[in-house]
Amino acid sequence: MSAPTLPSERRRVGALYALGLLDSGPDPAFDEVTRLAQRLFHTKVALVSLVDSERQWFKSHQGTTRTETPRDQAFCAHAIAGDDDVFYVENALDDPRFRDNPLVTADPSIRFYAGAPVHTPDGHRLGTLCVIDDEPRTADAADFEALGDLAAIINREIAQAVVAVTDTLTGIHNRRGFDTAGRYLLDLADRLDEPVVFLYADVDNLKSLNDTDGHAAGDEALRNAASLLRDQLREADIVARVGGDEFAALLKGASAADIDAPLDRVADAIAEHNRLHRSAPPVSLSIGWVERRKGESFEHCVERADRAMYLRKPA
Repeated sequence: MSAPTLPSERRRVGALYALGLLDSGPDPAFDEVTRLAQRLFHTKVALVSLVDSERQWFKSHQGTTRTETPRDQAFCAHAIAGDDDVFYVENALDDPRFRDNPLVTADPSIRFYAGAPVHTPDGHRLGTLCVIDDEPRTADAADFEALGDLAAIINREIAQAVVAVTDTLTGIHNRRGFDTAGRYLLDLADRLDEPVVFLYADVDNLKSLNDTDGHAAGDEALRNAASLLRDQLREADIVARVGGDEFAALLKGASAADIDAPLDRVADAIAEHNRLHRSAPPVSLSIGWVERRKGESFEHCVERADRAMYLRKPA
């Protein structure tokens, strides 16, 4: 039985991609925690899993050579779908959600599972720290607390990764986050044969605003511009501040035929914002966009979108 999809699934996956953890190399900080979990709970397997859109991938694994499984077989997908501090299965053969699961009926013959979700600081559940055994087990509140304490260590590592890919002024992705998530999404679009649109935006007259009203006013304009872009584009779109007054976005699954609607939403939201907040610095954005050509590199798409934006700048 597949786990339900989270309401914020697209934003959750976008946050996961931006961190650059998927398909990354071994990390001693994660491996120390899974080794400790394996010893503490005396289980055959301990994992840090990251739940992607179609698979779960193991950032750290003890007691198994597997590095991933399909998402529709993943116990961890169930663990992140609820709101429990620890998701617990005493005997998978007795649980209608799992008794027909290939991971239960065949190798590794899972019976016991306990997983504590790991998440970003703003609450996106990315996966779990979990312990697994091929014998039924019981656990109590003390066990759950211990697993949660270990998961908190993983959460601190994730929080540090989030800081590295987040723009401190606006709270959206920075250039590093955009590059990491964007390249991953471009590879995914290639595998799915999907179109991609790149947007590039520039806050008009920011230098003049800084000079006349001060940098606090300029910072407010940047924060407002970031919010307007993020809120009017789709939840799945990657939006980032990539320069002092520049923003970029990647829209996977969108083509040239789809772009008018989001651009109209952004323009309408800017007009409404400026109407309602007359005392605030007005927001004005020049936005250019390009549809990716088949096989075109990430860098070249960004360069073309940047040039398209400058063609739209006020004279």
